[in-house]
Amino acid sequence: MDKLFSLNCCIGYILIVYSLFACVHGKEQLSCNQTPYPNVCKHYVETATYTLSTQDEHVSSPSYSFHGMALKVTMDQAIRAHQLVSTMDPKNFKENKKAKMAWEDCLELYEDTIYQLNRSMKSKNLNDKLTWQSASIANHQTCQNGFIEFNLNSHLNFFPTMLSNFSKLLSNSLSITKAVSMLEAEQEVRGRRRLLLSSSSNHNKHGHGGFPEWLSVSDRRLLQAATPPKGRRVVVHVKAGVYRENVDIKKTVKNIMIVGDGIDATVVTADGNAQDGSTTFRSATFGVSGDGFIARDITFENTAGPQKHQAVALRSGSDHSVFYRCSFKGYQDSLYAYAQRQFYRDCDVYGTVDFIFGDAACVLQNCNIYVRRPMGNQDITVTAQGRTDPNENTGIVIHNCRITAAGDMRSVQGSFKTFLGRPWQKYSRTVIMKSGLDGLINPAGWKPWSGSFALSTLYYGEYMNTGPGANTAGRVHWPGFHVISSPSEAVKFSVGDFLAGGSWIPGTGVPFDAGL
Repeated sequence: MDKLFSLNCCIGYILIVYSLFACVHGKEQLSCNQTPYPNVCKHYVETATYTLSTQDEHVSSPSYSFHGMALKVTMDQAIRAHQLVSTMDPKNFKENKKAKMAWEDCLELYEDTIYQLNRSMKSKNLNDKLTWQSASIANHQTCQNGFIEFNLNSHLNFFPTMLSNFSKLLSNSLSITKAVSMLEAEQEVRGRRRLLLSSSSNHNKHGHGGFPEWLSVSDRRLLQAATPPKGRRVVVHVKAGVYRENVDIKKTVKNIMIVGDGIDATVVTADGNAQDGSTTFRSATFGVSGDGFIARDITFENTAGPQKHQAVALRSGSDHSVFYRCSFKGYQDSLYAYAQRQFYRDCDVYGTVDFIFGDAACVLQNCNIYVRRPMGNQDITVTAQGRTDPNENTGIVIHNCRITAAGDMRSVQGSFKTFLGRPWQKYSRTVIMKSGLDGLINPAGWKPWSGSFALSTLYYGEYMNTGPGANTAGRVHWPGFHVISSPSEAVKFSVGDFLAGGSWIPGTGVPFDAGL
């Protein structure tokens, strides 16, 4: 039954993607008709009055011209969305500090969406395009999440109505990019061409321009001056000590490497949390958005405690970010793998509820995942992946790791139910492979979010795990759950395939296993 369902889903998905192509004079050409929202596509794309230059797309191909046009109209609407959100009447939020904070998140997120779409238009690397367009969708959802978390859904009515169509444009343009990537893969198989992966190369509350206080004035000036020349990296050594502050490294600051003196020797700690009025996005002790970020031998901590609910230790929206021999300590929402491509190697992650979460394409490899003692009425969920669109290239992969009880949990682990994850969003995707699962893992393995939500649209997979918690005989019988038996299926979630890690991780000097 499960195999038959999986086969039908696979066939259906392929038909949907390939139906984006219409045959015109024997050539494949993209069409609005089978995008997720064809009427929106036709309204914006087919009525567009501008044309693409040869620098924008491969205009000799109708498919690529259509692809570029879809991105262009989405970009134009992103600019309009940011302008409208920026000029909203502040009176809508001035009497509610939480609403104002959520709105300020939206301003930053829509600005980042313009950045992500702009570089998607300029890039000819389809994997990059998929990543950056997926990040745009994450931004749109996160804007809404800020209000939903505070039970301020009614404030979303103040937002411009065009955001509904903008959301659909994001989904349409992503589906077109995915279809083009599948077309290129097919062309490669046929020998028509070979797709080569390209190589990657606000003031905070302490008044240091977004940089931590332990950075010297000269270091701050260096980081603020400009992005390092291509291929070069700025390395900052953070001496052993406990640094109590919030750090937010913006997207304009790229190719930064922060090196501590070891886990629990160099510690950045704070206690931002939802209970005290922060959005989940803004609660992070350490946040980073600039591409190419590397952290090594350092601990990121949020000490708010389980009773404060969402309280992030680290939030990364940095593309091609790497964390090596780091520790992330919190309770609920400890590690926020927010968006884009991320790799974690030889790290420790501590938490209770949804403590590895977000909508990045991220792989944790050779890591220790420690389940802490939660509040008395809480179940424990290790992951909560946030994929909202089936064409996003995102997901959480846990490879060759160990999931076990932390010190405060060992003696009472029988009193709590511990699950590998639950679906935060409709197309949540999480794979755990070749990892050691201790006996605290509940036999069902996975927990619903609410009723039957996402159970047929998620993708949860387990492959060749070991330990007393790895027996899949008692696992959930959801349509979206898979016991992976084929190495050819499992390898899709390896560092080499899922992150295209061979093209950018070697340049960081961090060890990794590209395959299974």
